[in-house]
Amino acid sequence: MTVDLVIGLAAEAIKVTLLLAAPMLSVGLVIGLIVSIFQAVTQIQEMTLTFVPKIVAVMVSLIIALPWMINLMITYTQKLFQTIPMYIR
Repeated sequence: MTVDLVIGLAAEAIKVTLLLAAPMLSVGLVIGLIVSIFQAVTQIQEMTLTFVPKIVAVMVSLIIALPWMINLMITYTQKLFQTIPMYIR
C-alpha cells in the first residue's frame, strides 16, 4: 500500500461523507436562515421556534434524499470491495 493509495482512499471517503451530509446540512441552513429572518422581523425570540422547523425540514430532506444516499453508499462500498486486491499488494 503506497502513500498515494492511502491518500486517495481518504479523499474518496471524505468526498462521500460530504456528499451524504450535504442535503441535510443545506436544508437546515436555509430553514435556519428563514427562521432567523422571521424572528428578526417579528422580534419573537422564542428558542424553541428555531429547533422544530429545522428538525422537521431535516427529517423531510432525509426521507427525500435517502434513496440517493443509499445508492451512493452502495456504489462506494462496491468500488471499495472490488479494489481490495489492489490494496493488499
